[in-house]
Amino acid sequence: MSEKDIVQSYLTELRRGSLVLAVLGCLSKPFYGYGLLQELQDKNIPIEANTLYPLLRRLEKQGLLTSDWDTTESRPRKYYLINETGKHVTKALRDEWLVMQRSIMTIFEED
Repeated sequence: MSEKDIVQSYLTELRRGSLVLAVLGCLSKPFYGYGLLQELQDKNIPIEANTLYPLLRRLEKQGLLTSDWDTTESRPRKYYLINETGKHVTKALRDEWLVMQRSIMTIFEED
């Protein structure tokens, strides 16, 4: 395995966990899938539709999101919104992420 492949493998792992936190963080206001995709990309968080949509379904199945269909437009859209359970989970994940971030930064500050 080349160095480039190793780095790419670790970056994929790092992003996978971070995407959950980013998606939950964005859903304090309702978004439909494509709108959320654009929001994340506007915030420089690269994500593919084939990653986002299964993630949204999984988070909803886990009871962290609610969804509602908007059929007032010509194209029906499913809007997602974080619920109370999702807010508690997001806070716990964010708190842990901040602790890890600070701890890792201290390692690099020592260099």
